[in-house]
Amino acid sequence: LIFVMRLQEFVTVLVRDPRTQKEDSWHSYIDYEIFIHTNSMCFTRKTSCVRRRFREFVWLRQRLQSNAVLIQLPELPSKTPFFNMNNPHHVDHRRQGLQEFLEKILQDAVLLSDSRLHLFLQTQLSPEDMEACVSGQTKYSVADAIHKFASLNRRFPIEDEERKKGKNDTDSDSESSSSGLGPRDDSISCGCKASPASEES
Repeated sequence: LIFVMRLQEFVTVLVRDPRTQKEDSWHSYIDYEIFIHTNSMCFTRKTSCVRRRFREFVWLRQRLQSNAVLIQLPELPSKTPFFNMNNPHHVDHRRQGLQEFLEKILQDAVLLSDSRLHLFLQTQLSPEDMEACVSGQTKYSVADAIHKFASLNRRFPIEDEERKKGKNDTDSDSESSSSGLGPRDDSISCGCKASPASEES
């Protein structure tokens, strides 16, 4: 008698590590790391790590709503004029609200089929580039964009493992090594619990 266990699909999403980024000499904003770990067939990458700011979440919600008019989307944390980037309580309250928003969205099969959601969660493309990609105006497909982002930002490329054998590999147990992705070419650790002290403000 053979028992076949069906794997339960899961999607774990964490919104964490808020960081203040300088836009120019007068303006700053906070972005958040979005970490995804899943075994869902809906996702091109099973683990990913990107950074997004609040207004990109606003764009995502608007686009998802326009494509799924019959679905009542969860609300984002309210954009208050009294939001203070230097107030840890304000920042964490928003972070929690963004995480709850994504958790609810990822439970809906219709929303999960929207390519914009996957580009938002698994690439660092801007809203304009995501829109162009989804509408077929780019040379790369949605899957291409996700794979390209992963290969550009892989923290421990498989082909480099042999060369690293001589190195002390104690840091390979860190959570960031399992994610393998990061936000930009110049910051490939994606913050994943490995941010420099100077940025932990």
